[in-house]
Amino acid sequence: MELLPFVDLKAQYLSLSADVQAAMRRVLESTSFILGPDVAEFEKEFAAYCGAQYCVGVGSGTAALKLALEALDIHPGDEVIVPANTYIATALAVSQMGAKPVFVDMADDYLIDPDLMEQAISARTKAVILVHLYGRAIPDSTFAAVRKHRLKIIEDACQAHGAWSGERKVGALGDVGCFSFYPGKNLGAYGDGGAVVTHNAGIAERVRLLRDFGQRKKYEHVIKGDNSRLDTLQAAILRVKLPHLDRWNELRRVAATRYNALLQDATASKSPRPVDRSDVYHLYVIEVANRDRLQECLTNEGVQTGIHYPIPIHRQEAYADLNLPEGSFPRTEVAAKRLLSLPMFPEISEGQIERVGRAIHKHSALVRS
Repeated sequence: MELLPFVDLKAQYLSLSADVQAAMRRVLESTSFILGPDVAEFEKEFAAYCGAQYCVGVGSGTAALKLALEALDIHPGDEVIVPANTYIATALAVSQMGAKPVFVDMADDYLIDPDLMEQAISARTKAVILVHLYGRAIPDSTFAAVRKHRLKIIEDACQAHGAWSGERKVGALGDVGCFSFYPGKNLGAYGDGGAVVTHNAGIAERVRLLRDFGQRKKYEHVIKGDNSRLDTLQAAILRVKLPHLDRWNELRRVAATRYNALLQDATASKSPRPVDRSDVYHLYVIEVANRDRLQECLTNEGVQTGIHYPIPIHRQEAYADLNLPEGSFPRTEVAAKRLLSLPMFPEISEGQIERVGRAIHKHSALVRS
C-alpha cells in the first residue's frame, strides 16, 4: 500500500530542483554564508509581498516572536494575551521575555475569541498576539477591538504566509508580524528560518540589532543582542520559492474545495467551512467525535494525518506554574480531543484527496460510535 504523506516536501523540491540547486551553488561559491546578499534581497522581496515597509530575516519563527516582543519593550511582569489554541512557541516567546502569557479561549472558528480577549485585558496588559491559525486570517474586527484598548499587536503569521484579512495581507496589519519558514510551512526553507515584518523603521532597526549580537557594525555592540540570523543559504532558497507562493496557496484552496465536497456528509461533527479566498489552508482540519480511532483507521489505510494540538498549552507540564486546571478553556480542551489534520500540500492530487475521503467514509460508522 502506497503511503499518502501528511506533507510531501519531495514533490515540491523536484519541481524546483534546478533553480534551488543554482541558488545554493551561488551561495556556496560566494562563501557569503552569514548575512550575505541573498538575505537583504529576500528581505526586500518578502516585505513587498506582505505589503510592509521592512522585513528582517531571523533564525526561526519563535525567534521572530521573541525579538518582536523585545523590540516592543515587553518587560518582566508585563502581560501578553495569547490564544489558548495555538502552538506552544507563541507562549514560549512571551515567557522568555519574563512576561506572563494570559490565555484566552477560542471561538467557533478555532481562532481567539474577541469577546473573551477583551475581558482578559488588565492594567498590566501590554500586547496581544493574534495568531492566524491553520492559515485562517484573524478578522479586521478583532484587530479593531485590540486597537480600541491602545495595545501593541503582534501577528503570529507562522501558518499564514499570503493570507488576507480584509484588503491586506497578514503580517502587515499590526505593529509587527512574525513568520516561520520551517520546511512544512506554505513558504518553507530547508531548515529553520523566520522573519519579522513591520511598517515601523525603529522596530525594524531594533530587530536587526537584536538578531546580530546587538552590533551596528562588527565589534561595536550598542545593545545586548542575540544570535538569530537567517542563513544566506536559506534566504536564497526562499527567494526561489517566493514567486510560486500565491499559486501554491491557490492549489491549497482547490484541495480544500475538493475535501469539502467529499466530507460534507461524512464524519465531521461540523460541516466543512466554505472555502475562503483569504485562507491559505496551511492545514485542513476536521472535527470528529472519535478522533483517535479515525486517525488509527486512516493510518491503517496508509494515510498520514496530524493532530494540532493534542495537549493545550495550559495543560503542559512546562506551564504548570500558571495553575490553570482542566476546564479553564473548555473550547480549546474539547478541540484538543477532536481535531484531526488531513494531508494538505499544493501538489496533492484529486485522486489522493478522494482516497482520504473514501477512507473516512469507510470508517464513518466507527467514528460516530
